[in-house]
Amino acid sequence: MKKKKKAVGRTAAATKASFTGFLKRWLWRLLLLVIYTLFLYQLWLFSHVLYWKHNNPPSSAFMQSQLKILREDNPAATLRHTWVPYRKISYDMKRAIIVAEDSKFLQHDGFDYESIRNAFKKNLSQGQITVGGSTVSQQLAKNLFLSEQRSLWRKLQEAIITVMLETVMSKQRILEIYLNMIEWGNGVFGVEAAAQHYFGQSAASLTKYQATYLAAMVTNPRFYDKNRNSQHLMKKRNVLLGRMHSAKIP
Repeated sequence: MKKKKKAVGRTAAATKASFTGFLKRWLWRLLLLVIYTLFLYQLWLFSHVLYWKHNNPPSSAFMQSQLKILREDNPAATLRHTWVPYRKISYDMKRAIIVAEDSKFLQHDGFDYESIRNAFKKNLSQGQITVGGSTVSQQLAKNLFLSEQRSLWRKLQEAIITVMLETVMSKQRILEIYLNMIEWGNGVFGVEAAAQHYFGQSAASLTKYQATYLAAMVTNPRFYDKNRNSQHLMKKRNVLLGRMHSAKIP
């Protein structure tokens, strides 16, 4: 009887060990599958960055998400967006956007660590996210590929794409794509559409007053589209005008 109980115990232990081994093998396979999938996704992203080094992106993840929202109210809605090459964007517009969004654009490798630290301290003291420390390269990475959802994974992915952009593209190309893809109003994307929408002229002919006005809008473009004479907007424009002399562009 004792021998029979021992045999049953050994069988149960063997079964348990076998199941444990089976579970470990499948967990490892699942982990490898996840790693492989993530690798393929990064490769897919990198292939786009490589292609867009010499070819213009027709749209972005952010543009598509905004178009979807617009079409909830109007199924026939379209975006106003016209690509213009770097040379056909006014010198003052380039300077204004650098002063407004990323004054160290030519010095950093995609990340302005001082701005990130300052933003972190300010947000921590206020108990909420009120300012960001993102560079032009980081903003472009987010707009091209990612959603607006705030998460640790999205910030990590944004950083990876930023490294890709800075590694593959020149600063001039990054700024060219950025100026052509960012939002400038309700359904308005890119500097050419913005110049036409607000001033009825081309991006090439924007003056420093018009350029700083547009640059001051980019933090909240849909609001300022409806509130074009906002005192806060005018104050921001005047501040940018005073800083224009310090702007350095690629």
